[in-house]
Amino acid sequence: MKKNILILFSILLIFFYDSKPIYLSLKEKEQQKLLIESFLNDWHLAASKANYAEYFDKMANNSVFIGTDASEIWSKKQFENYSKPHFDNRKAWDFKALERNIYLNDAGNFAWFDENLQTNRGTFRGSGILEKIGKEWTMHHYVLSVPIPNDDMNEVVKITRKNDSLFQLKFK
Repeated sequence: MKKNILILFSILLIFFYDSKPIYLSLKEKEQQKLLIESFLNDWHLAASKANYAEYFDKMANNSVFIGTDASEIWSKKQFENYSKPHFDNRKAWDFKALERNIYLNDAGNFAWFDENLQTNRGTFRGSGILEKIGKEWTMHHYVLSVPIPNDDMNEVVKITRKNDSLFQLKFK
């Protein structure tokens, strides 16, 4: 009897298990990229309007935000705590995408992107990872950085050397 149940279970498992991976068509990928483009624009717009709830609702509970300072590797909660006074004072940040590249996995449930941003401090760069949960995209990881022209790198290293040395002492 147990053997028959095991055989039946195995047959049902094989019958209902579809081992073929799911692939989005090119059209579906383009549609998802448009949704992601809108998601990212809305996320940045929420910050520019100092709309705390709209901004942080787009971030997963286990998300990470990495800022421009080497010490800024924040969980969502840490980033919320850092950001709350800025949002409360209606002085959050205003980033506008100058250009953006969006990439999707074949199943269409993970995306990664990079973007050049116009900010009040000049051109910044953002990159991140999104996950589609149900029908909604969610930010899981975002890295904000300042691109430095290669010709200026030696000067920047001179300026940051002292603080960089102090930061690296934490790891020795």
